[in-house]
Amino acid sequence: MRRLASFVLVGALVAPALVSAQAYKVEKYNIGGEGGTDYLTSDPATGRVFISRATHVMVVDAATGKVVGDIPDTPGIHGIAIVAKSGHGFTTNGRDSTSTMFDLKTLAPIKKIKAGINGLDGIMYDDASDRVLTINHSTPEGTATVIDPNSGDVVGKVTLTGKGPEGGVSDGKGRIFINLEDKNAIDVIDTKTWKVVATWPIEPCDGPTGIAMDRTTNRIFAGCSNKSVVVDAATGKVVAQIANGNGVDALGWDQVQKLIYIPAGRDGNVTVIHEDSPDKYTVVATVPTMAGAKTIAVDDKRHIAYAFTPEYGPPPAGSPAPTGRGRGPRGPIVGAWFIVVHP
Repeated sequence: MRRLASFVLVGALVAPALVSAQAYKVEKYNIGGEGGTDYLTSDPATGRVFISRATHVMVVDAATGKVVGDIPDTPGIHGIAIVAKSGHGFTTNGRDSTSTMFDLKTLAPIKKIKAGINGLDGIMYDDASDRVLTINHSTPEGTATVIDPNSGDVVGKVTLTGKGPEGGVSDGKGRIFINLEDKNAIDVIDTKTWKVVATWPIEPCDGPTGIAMDRTTNRIFAGCSNKSVVVDAATGKVVAQIANGNGVDALGWDQVQKLIYIPAGRDGNVTVIHEDSPDKYTVVATVPTMAGAKTIAVDDKRHIAYAFTPEYGPPPAGSPAPTGRGRGPRGPIVGAWFIVVHP
């Protein structure tokens, strides 16, 4: 393991009722390991970060950048959910349509839950219903599989209105909101019936992926390429737009500091935004990270954001050029960078 670099970007750290100039620091650790990546998740209770790596989960001590554990046999993993109340974690394994349930203390796998639906992708925990939802790119409509985090039993299924559901978030009052990347919309789910009760178009958002929510202001933040949006969770109306970089696939939220972190994998940066009021938002910094770092996790106890990306070498000679929106061929992994962004 080695640290590549530590550098500073002067921006602004915004605390409630106070705006003051601060310096954002970016530290990068080469943690090694094999496999691509999608989502990562922070566990504020332990200071550990869980990173998806295609067939396994790497667990990193965020304070040191050291790998402290590994969860195997997660084929096609996309996301990880932490349920401190039950002491369990859960993954979404896209290749075999399962969720790996594991022990948060020992990291030992407990069982693989048969979701029975193809295309498992996003994952979330709803504290109000005490349920985990895997969010699935299934056909003909997207779905969400509902899991009891104590037993690991599948207890329900939600049929969504789009084929490309992405991130989900809960208001803590019986409603869950899921981004629909293919429809530029949000599905609203009633957790009493586990049915969609509304679908809200959220133009000008294009391809909503990451999602977060400020429960105190009842505002949803939907991460979109180049321009993210803020949605009133009572009416479904877009009340604000936020400029950000290209290649967004998740976003993070610090409830205490009222900061939104929007990563841009293509542009290689994170836009940091302060919620000044329910309908007013200020960009306080654009922090360089690395190309490919498209998802993010925030520890709102320590007020630190984390990103991750593998670094690929040149593609083999004679590889075809990329077409359309495809990323094209890539060479072997030459680095695997755990990125820490903090004041």
